[in-house]
Amino acid sequence: MSVLEEYERAPKRLKVSAEDEEELEEGEESDSASAGLMGDDEEDEGQSRARWSSADRKDNGSETHRIAPSPVVHVRGLCESVVEADLVEALEKFGNICYVMMMPFKRQALVEFEEVQSADRCVACGSQEPVYIAGQQAYFNYSTSKRITRPTNADDPNSGNKVLLLSIQNPLYPITTDVLYTVCNPIGNVLRIVIFKRNGIQAMVEYPSVCVLSCSFSLTSVTFESIQNAQKAKAALNGADIYAGCCTLKIEYARPSRLNVIRNDNDSWDYTKPFLLRRERGKGRQRQAILGEHPSSYSDNGYGSHCPLLPLPSNNRFKRSSHDVPEVVSYPLPQTSSYMSHASSSVAMVSGLHPAKMNCTRIFNLFCLYGNIEKVKFMKSVPGTALVEMGDEYAVDRAITHLNSIKVFSKRLNVCVSKQHAVIPSQVFELEDGSSSYKDFAMTRNNRFTSAGQASKNIIQPPSCVLHFYNVPPCISEDDLQRLCTEHDVPGFIKYKVFDAKPSSKTISGLLEFDSKTHAVEVLTVLNHYQIRIPNGSNPYTLKLCFSTSSHL
Repeated sequence: MSVLEEYERAPKRLKVSAEDEEELEEGEESDSASAGLMGDDEEDEGQSRARWSSADRKDNGSETHRIAPSPVVHVRGLCESVVEADLVEALEKFGNICYVMMMPFKRQALVEFEEVQSADRCVACGSQEPVYIAGQQAYFNYSTSKRITRPTNADDPNSGNKVLLLSIQNPLYPITTDVLYTVCNPIGNVLRIVIFKRNGIQAMVEYPSVCVLSCSFSLTSVTFESIQNAQKAKAALNGADIYAGCCTLKIEYARPSRLNVIRNDNDSWDYTKPFLLRRERGKGRQRQAILGEHPSSYSDNGYGSHCPLLPLPSNNRFKRSSHDVPEVVSYPLPQTSSYMSHASSSVAMVSGLHPAKMNCTRIFNLFCLYGNIEKVKFMKSVPGTALVEMGDEYAVDRAITHLNSIKVFSKRLNVCVSKQHAVIPSQVFELEDGSSSYKDFAMTRNNRFTSAGQASKNIIQPPSCVLHFYNVPPCISEDDLQRLCTEHDVPGFIKYKVFDAKPSSKTISGLLEFDSKTHAVEVLTVLNHYQIRIPNGSNPYTLKLCFSTSSHL
């Protein structure tokens, strides 16, 4: 079993109770304007704060006990730059904190105290006077969960691990071992890193096991510097952005206590074995390949960074000082700067397309979730294959990460980097559905990465069985959307949820859950950007779809 297969079975998502999931779902995404984008909660923030503050202060705080007291406190109204350490610093005055769960895109968090009395003091204080976290007033209430479930499932609420599980949310730019080493190593020596990409992008980072003995009279205590470094890294980085406005870290303790790395490359690295050989092709006799090399082998599959990593502040409380750095044991930087290069082309080659059900527009509908689409062209010489020119190499990387090997209309897509550097509109022909084999999308308003501000609001999500719909006129009902699926011969949804809209809103948004991820992908491919016309309406509404951060309704 390979190292990636071994660790892909690690827990993909920190879970709380079903009731708490429902609690956190509220306000996840606001009403109309751009329901699939970051920043949707900003429109509701003032209203949300007013609702919380008025509810908390009513009857001298008695309203805070509508939910039974719990050692877990639900925190809202956090600023975008807040990290776990900020929460601990602001709230530890109420009592010992044993665990923190960050929800960066919702600007929320769960904080578990050791004692329910500490949570009482926190909620009561928040209802009587402002409590500031990282310079911004926050709002508190009890969580419906009595305990935050850890991925390690440890009985000891204060237990930790020297191995951290990092979930990278909204990964606009490629994440490699070099990137994570640069982020994590300033806090403590990193031994090994493993990255896996099944449900989004996750990684495990291992710190060393350095046993430090300290004696006091007849009592001997043993502490592990590695767990302390892991705790410092979790506190300093949990909720932080690797790059400005994207690649947000969500950090938990992992289950494995040691990582097994068999090769040093972009996805795994053992820094105790800097000369660990990469897996090489061509050794020994190989069978003759009928079609030669796979198309993805022709290109440089290195990854790139868009901009310099954000450095830890010089006064960061978790950054190691010079006397903290070991003099004897050192772990050298990778010998290859893989993240300083990037995919050699902004053109992706997509094969495995259904000849009758896929066309240029439907390819755009699916691929536009990961970057701007310039041109799409079907290849006449290779049936079921198309070239997709995207805005840049990073968009191609994201498309490969999330769309390669997914099934669409009973056929599995293969997405790789093309040898071509641009799509040329030559040999244009008619597809089976009567549409053109070539289409230029450079000027369409449906591209979602046309500016830096717009790009930073897109949440990069892998395909899931839940779709997020927005920009829908309020007169459209659940039955209307179900009928739309039937008319276009795509699977219908099994669950429907609409978000509360402001009275002044001209559109609504919500979630649609399907039987499978494949069904959701097919619906998005067909209905994304569908023009909804209403009686007496001057302009149609453009239905917009994207994959939701929710795994179920």
